Amino acid sequence: MPSANNVRSRARERNSVLSRPEFMSLNQPLRGGSGPPENRCGPKRAPQTKHQAIQKSEEPTDGGSKDRRESTKMPEEDCMQLNPSFKGIAMNSLLAIDICLSKRMGVCASTSSSWGGCRSMVALLALTGHGITWIIGTIVCLTRSNTLAGQEVLVNLLLALILDVMTVAGVQRLVKRRGPWEMTPGFLDCVAMDVYSFPAAHASRAAMVSKFLLSHLVLAVPLRILLVLWAFLVGISRVLLGKHHLTDMVCGFALGMFHFSLMETVWLSSNTCQTLISI
Repeated sequence: MPSANNVRSRARERNSVLSRPEFMSLNQPLRGGSGPPENRCGPKRAPQTKHQAIQKSEEPTDGGSKDRRESTKMPEEDCMQLNPSFKGIAMNSLLAIDICLSKRMGVCASTSSSWGGCRSMVALLALTGHGITWIIGTIVCLTRSNTLAGQEVLVNLLLALILDVMTVAGVQRLVKRRGPWEMTPGFLDCVAMDVYSFPAAHASRAAMVSKFLLSHLVLAVPLRILLVLWAFLVGISRVLLGKHHLTDMVCGFALGMFHFSLMETVWLSSNTCQTLISI
């Protein structure tokens, strides 16, 4: 057994340690009573099980319940929203390539461009495929035509032109895609409602008119080749001027062929055309 001297020396050492400034708080009496710390805190709570803790964390609170639900989302859900699909990646890549190539091909977009000196000639070529130009020209030819066959072809061509203008204008209003270069539409473009980029109205009209004339007019082989070449140059001229993308031109050609097929399906007879002319 330890002697009394050892006990007294240990007590003195403990008192000297507790008298240091950093241990002064241990010597102060407890607030609200001198009972032991475990009694001051009240009865001990039973430890929660893992299932109860999960249920408690899932219970919504009054304040910030929406933030709590968002924070408890599984990380996989967020990853699924952030990771794009293969289809989305492919579409974005094709659009990026389309925009890049269209900007490179816009060599006549302004007078300061690499082919700025040819801008007036390219604009004149594009004017030959304008809707207002073809509608006015068809009406003039219709008033001067004296044969029933010629009037039948011209009336159907006029209806095809009107259908093309209205359809392209409607699709452009729905899509509202801007061209590769920010340009203000001209007066004739506003009249023909050709203010947006997709689809290319000039390409659609050139494809429809060329196919229409090739099907209903007897032309020599050189003229037929020139007509096809004209349709292609009219479509590419709008890309050179920076008005349309390449995909706008391609979709315009496809839409023009669709308009031709539709007019062939609903072709008006000579008697119907004479009735419309008399009105």
